Amino acid sequence: MASGDQAAGITRIVAVRHGETVWNAEMRMQGQLDTRLSARGERQARRTAAALAGEGIEAIVSSDLVRAAATAAAIADVVGLPVATDSGLRERSFGVFQGWTYAEIDERWPDDAARWRRHDPTFAPAGGESLVAFDARAVAAMTRIATQARGRTLLVVTHGGVLDSLYRAATGVGLEAQRTWQLGNAAINRVLFTGERFTLVGWSDTAHLEDGTLDDASEGDCPTVPRAAE
Repeated sequence: MASGDQAAGITRIVAVRHGETVWNAEMRMQGQLDTRLSARGERQARRTAAALAGEGIEAIVSSDLVRAAATAAAIADVVGLPVATDSGLRERSFGVFQGWTYAEIDERWPDDAARWRRHDPTFAPAGGESLVAFDARAVAAMTRIATQARGRTLLVVTHGGVLDSLYRAATGVGLEAQRTWQLGNAAINRVLFTGERFTLVGWSDTAHLEDGTLDDASEGDCPTVPRAAE
């Protein structure tokens, strides 16, 4: 017999940010560069997999970037499902910023860094995406994937910027607003998709992680960590 959500065609989305990478810990901009999970990130992925073992996940879709795909694979091994990848779930491209630490970005491109930190929706680093363009791409990908999984429980493994866009889509917070919510590595977030809109159910569940999680912005958003005193 179909559950209420299945009968109503509602998609249950369990959205997870990838585990920590070395570049996360270094506060180094990743964007769409491929970086691997650190040893801590691999532990986070395994703990997330254990936490989701009884979630009733019916399909898994991941960004095709290595750090997300590796996190999804760890969960897939536990729940016994294949992983489909979707390039629409990739992190925002940060162009020339990618590969540099936040401090280096501030030093090399002070005016551009200031626009990034102000959360200017129209700003795009040279060779990268503006927040407006990225958000449109991320929300379109999430909508398409959720629509394809109507009535099912879907695991999406992606990046901080995509999750930021999902949170805003589910709560109506505009792109110009500074972020006050967490985007921690390997945190579990829950959203419903009705076919017309996203609705927030729960956000930033890190109870399964033994040593906390970084809330950093090497992908898709400006850091919430305080800057060092000048």
